[in-house]
Amino acid sequence: MPSNKQQTGESGTEFLISWKFPEFEQYDRGRGWWYVFYGFCLISLLYAIFTKNFLFALIVIIVSAIVVHRHYHEPEEVSMHITKNGIMVGDESYEWKDLGSFWLAYEPPEVKKLFFTFSSKFRPHLTIPLEDEDPIKIREILNTYLTEDLDKESEPTVELLGRVLRL
Repeated sequence: MPSNKQQTGESGTEFLISWKFPEFEQYDRGRGWWYVFYGFCLISLLYAIFTKNFLFALIVIIVSAIVVHRHYHEPEEVSMHITKNGIMVGDESYEWKDLGSFWLAYEPPEVKKLFFTFSSKFRPHLTIPLEDEDPIKIREILNTYLTEDLDKESEPTVELLGRVLRL
């Protein structure tokens, strides 16, 4: 869905810009990827059992189930709205005072993401795919309300690893 400047939501909130994105990225994984994945899981489980580390075994099982579940389920569409009061991501709303800063990682076609940090240091950053949105327009709007973290220009290492490993 293309951006809609000055669109209004159900509650009468004026959207400065809006777009939709899938709730998670779905990767094309070949048969070889699955062999490596299941082999890694099996070796990890055997190691966990051998070392009697049952918490690690449980984590391996949970992560495996999540990867398999995501493979067989289509991601839902999530709406992103930037308003004068904050941002709305799906059913969640975040006021400007709750957000710390933002940065853009824009290296098309692989990386087109918007990141938010929170005022609370205990919350992880929030990642929003830009899809086909204009990053310059989004940057201009967000600079009105938040500080851009110019020290960060790329995606965090964890996200890079997830993308490279297709997790």
